[in-house]
Amino acid sequence: MLAANVHPFSSPLAVGLEKTSSFAVSRKNAVLVAKCKPNRVSTGIRSSLQSIVAPEVDKDFTSAQTRVKILSEALPFIQKFRGKTIVVKYGGAAMKSEALQASVIDDVVLLSCVGLRIVFVHGGGPEINHWLGKLNIEPNFLNGLRVTDASTMEIVSMVLVGKVNKQLVALINKAGGTAVGLSGIDGRLLTARPSPNASQLGFVGDIASVDPTVIRPLIDNNHLPVIASVAADPTGQAYNINADTAAGELAAALGAEKLILLTDVAGILEDRNNPESLVKEIDIKGVKKMIEEGKVAGGMIPKVNCCVRSLAQGVRTTSIIDGRLKHSLLLEILTGEGAGTMITG
Repeated sequence: MLAANVHPFSSPLAVGLEKTSSFAVSRKNAVLVAKCKPNRVSTGIRSSLQSIVAPEVDKDFTSAQTRVKILSEALPFIQKFRGKTIVVKYGGAAMKSEALQASVIDDVVLLSCVGLRIVFVHGGGPEINHWLGKLNIEPNFLNGLRVTDASTMEIVSMVLVGKVNKQLVALINKAGGTAVGLSGIDGRLLTARPSPNASQLGFVGDIASVDPTVIRPLIDNNHLPVIASVAADPTGQAYNINADTAAGELAAALGAEKLILLTDVAGILEDRNNPESLVKEIDIKGVKKMIEEGKVAGGMIPKVNCCVRSLAQGVRTTSIIDGRLKHSLLLEILTGEGAGTMITG
């Protein structure tokens, strides 16, 4: 798997020597042996040292060759996507697990380093629930959407914009990227309107318009925008926006090459009860048929609709990928196998 363990390239021999603890203990002996005239004893010691070092050297040499092979095979994909905008929606299991979070951050930084223009959109449902619990506020949901009254909206803004967003920015910067944290409110990036069910859902909004002016200079200067899915209406009232929707509308407004939604499932399944029935690639017509047949249902429907809407607005391809897999972003972008379902126009 590409970059699962990317190490600096160095001499396999040097690495082998450094990693062999038995040899490290015997360095003085090795120097002394080198100065001795050849005899049975010195030859025997040399043979013993070689038997310690050689397997490690061979192992490291093979490892280095594997890394070089993987990098060379990734070249066509890097060339294809270099300079292109990729919008990634981050959430689900990849946000709950520290190991998966680290994997996603590493992937994003690596992709940015090889020239892809990444825009990172996030929600933060579990963290919101955690803080609501601390304040003894019971979370409520209606058809999968968070019921957001005024007090809940205040917590949503504080958690997503003030905590989760800045934490992700810090992690990306620590990993070597240059991230800038924003919300949909900044620069009127996202303008919200009340959802049709506002009387039941409260301050849950739809996106009325997108103005990416504020993030274009960041992208052009190789910065990595990290966007919290909170927006405001023209009066300044804040709204909780579905992160999938925010990512899809941003991708369309930016003319992105690709939209990627990280999820807690393998992708779109031909048979929902058979995890082995993954649909690797499908077009809009095919996925609409799957919805009509009931093969795509529940929480997958809004994700699929988000992808379809983005494609209709000019995004080249969209993917729903398994965020439970380590380095799923690299698998999706830099290999032919992918890590979920790709939907095309």
